[in-house]
Amino acid sequence: MIRAGRIAYVTGGTGAIGTAICAALARAGARVAAIGHPAEAERLPAWREALRAQDVEAEVELADLADFAATTAAFARLAEKLGPADILVNGAGITRDARFVNLTPAQWREVLGANLDSVFNACKSVFAGMCARGYGRIVNLSSVNGQRGQFGQTNYAAAKAGMHGFTMSLAQEGAAHGVTVNTVAPGYVATPMTAAMKPEALARITAQIPLKRLAQPEEIARAVLFLCEEEAGYLTGACLPVNGGLYMSA
Repeated sequence: MIRAGRIAYVTGGTGAIGTAICAALARAGARVAAIGHPAEAERLPAWREALRAQDVEAEVELADLADFAATTAAFARLAEKLGPADILVNGAGITRDARFVNLTPAQWREVLGANLDSVFNACKSVFAGMCARGYGRIVNLSSVNGQRGQFGQTNYAAAKAGMHGFTMSLAQEGAAHGVTVNTVAPGYVATPMTAAMKPEALARITAQIPLKRLAQPEEIARAVLFLCEEEAGYLTGACLPVNGGLYMSA
């Protein structure tokens, strides 16, 4: 369970998976704030209506999370509105896929910034306060491709693998202060991004998954919620795979 009134910030909270996470945390009793990218401003009214249709309310802020100053300012505004975060879910991310021989420095920097720098920036805004208050839950959304690699995704896989290294290190620093830090590594999820893939490519991916289907965003949200619960206080530095068996490890 999550104690009623806990405050949760969700980066990437306006995306398909992020929206499911916001809804799950809110239903569990948290006061939720989503942080989206400024490019998403026009779709925010529809996003709010979709949440209200589920009887869920959430605050929202827009910021380029790859930018440290912009992240710090957005989190400060949320702290004024709701209070400091007890829970942080880092779900912001992008892809800029290309074979390495064609990958540009700009594509490398853009993906590392959005997927990995954003985690540093967001955690920097909340970690010290969590430690001072003696409680915190941080969950970082990595990817199955950060565990096994993927053709055409050297930038994305590097960022997502780096995310779990960050998780394990920060978990050691937070442990003595009641702050847990964990990773969820989703496989392929039914989102607008996968829906836009070529049908034959999607069919090839699905055929490789032992469960023979994509995950639903709500299934990723359930894993995140588990790690955010009060009772998960003895679980830190872990990577929870939610990939339908696509990648299994000891």
